[in-house]
Amino acid sequence: MSSGGKGGNHKKNRQKFTKKHTPISNGEKFFAEQKFEKNRQSMYERPQWTAPEQPENPVTTPDCPWCGKQITDIASAMSDKESGRPVHFDCVLARLNEMENLETNDSICYIGGGRFGVVHYNNPPDMRDFTIKRIYEWESKDSNTEWRRPFSEYFSIT
Repeated sequence: MSSGGKGGNHKKNRQKFTKKHTPISNGEKFFAEQKFEKNRQSMYERPQWTAPEQPENPVTTPDCPWCGKQITDIASAMSDKESGRPVHFDCVLARLNEMENLETNDSICYIGGGRFGVVHYNNPPDMRDFTIKRIYEWESKDSNTEWRRPFSEYFSIT
């Protein structure tokens, strides 16, 4: 058995690796207390966070014209192509699934910028290997919908 580390039962070498404790003198203790007191004071001198003011007008969430249910997550709502009113994201996805005849390993996904795509996965367990067959532009990037203006007051501008 070989021992090649600093451990083991080498009593003569143990004192080499132990730290000797030196008592703190009164002068060092005074400076340490001053440093601690300074840090504690700076902690209490920081300005307190105040919550931003909420807009005065209360927000009423609209109903989805397609399913009739209330849209509770307005941030994920999409605009209806014909009327421009807000609809559920899931309702848009369901409507696109009804319109499209999907093959095996195909699905409809949101690809960003108000667009959906028919995505074909070459190897379904590996979601990284895919091709986009078709793109549906649901919302135009340039159009500003009027129903989003009252809700934008509730989101941070930073």
